[in-house]
Amino acid sequence: MTLTTPRVAWAAATVLIVTNVYGITTAHADETPSVPPGTEATASAPVEVDPNDPDLKLPEGATLAEPKVLDIKQVVEDEGGEERREDTNADVKFALQAEVLFSKDSAKLSDDSKARIASIADEIKKQNATRIRVFGFTDNLGSSAHGDVLSRQRANAVQDVLDEELNDAGITYEVRGYGEQYPIADNSTETGRKKNRRVEVSFPRSEG
Repeated sequence: MTLTTPRVAWAAATVLIVTNVYGITTAHADETPSVPPGTEATASAPVEVDPNDPDLKLPEGATLAEPKVLDIKQVVEDEGGEERREDTNADVKFALQAEVLFSKDSAKLSDDSKARIASIADEIKKQNATRIRVFGFTDNLGSSAHGDVLSRQRANAVQDVLDEELNDAGITYEVRGYGEQYPIADNSTETGRKKNRRVEVSFPRSEG
């Protein structure tokens, strides 16, 4: 079941995520290092403020700082948490749990999972995105080295399907495997580990 079916229950929340970066690039990748989606700088826009407003209590000689618009993130998740979409002012990100894409400890996609990835490709076309990031993550079970390899293989598998669906030589892919880094839930429970085993696809939002 994808996010587009009528039986899906929706939940929206506003969140802020800040992380550090580690990873490697593939032959298809842009050479510029990147970070997991959600860590980009916030957008800026002018805001009209009257410095002579009598309600502004500024010390003598003080001035107002440059105005900024905070990057607000809206999260929509299906009922089982299998698929999540995050929208910010600048980016769109989809996160798919590994269980809906792969068998245990495998990087081979199921037939059903390809339909989910195809729906993400449709959104990429809608946004006219030309730079796509595909990041894989695991839980903290097993060795860290194994998690790094498996998460990269899974990210590669998802990227291959996106490439087939989009069929656009002008698109640049950044594919990375982060293993157990950057968990989004508590690894001490199976519920948390299930959320951490995921592949994320993110791309810029259209300005049009």
